[in-house]
Amino acid sequence: MKHVRLYQNTHLQIGNKIILDDYGYHHLVKVLRFPQGKDITLFNGDGMNYHARVAKVKKYCEVEVLSCTENHSESKLKITLVQGIAKGERMDFLIQKAVELGVSKIVPVMSERCVVRLKGEKLIKRHKHWQKIIIGATEQSGRAVIPELADTITFNDFVSTQITNGLVLHHQSKMSLFDIDPLSEVTIIIGPEGGLTESEIDTTLKSDCRAIRLGPRILRTETASIVAIANLQLLWGS
Repeated sequence: MKHVRLYQNTHLQIGNKIILDDYGYHHLVKVLRFPQGKDITLFNGDGMNYHARVAKVKKYCEVEVLSCTENHSESKLKITLVQGIAKGERMDFLIQKAVELGVSKIVPVMSERCVVRLKGEKLIKRHKHWQKIIIGATEQSGRAVIPELADTITFNDFVSTQITNGLVLHHQSKMSLFDIDPLSEVTIIIGPEGGLTESEIDTTLKSDCRAIRLGPRILRTETASIVAIANLQLLWGS
């Protein structure tokens, strides 16, 4: 049986016993049929791994925290992914891979060419869905810090905020990541399926962002996100 990591949004301390939340109970007991007496790893976002033992399995699951160790999986590069909302599974996929690749924050934005238009209850439901994907990807990838999922905003509202070392993908740019001095924090801005409009790109440039391209080929939005983050980590992160 593979080793299990679970996120628990609660205080964890050596010697304490906790009751797993509904998601943790369902995944461990109902899905994995995890037996009593076996060990798992818990984390709560504080950068530590908590080694625990399943102490009791009934209509709830009680685990005892045995020890903790520091988790060193976080990148030294702080990456914020500003992503034009893509359709369905594409957005799910790129969020999952962005977390696995070590982003610190994800900002979903509604730009002019977004096919998906979310508001009200649909937006709240989708946001909760994305949060579950982030937690699952954090568990799977061995990270101990849950990346932040920002509220969905319009592109115009985003560019009016403070942008730290903004880089916007533009296939016509002459600049690549190799032309930029190493950074410890970066905001990478990527359009949806149809890309950003020229007006939107111009707006980012007026906000002191720089346009870059990843190569001579035009990439799908989910591919561009993965390639951009992977290259940033290779150059300046982990």
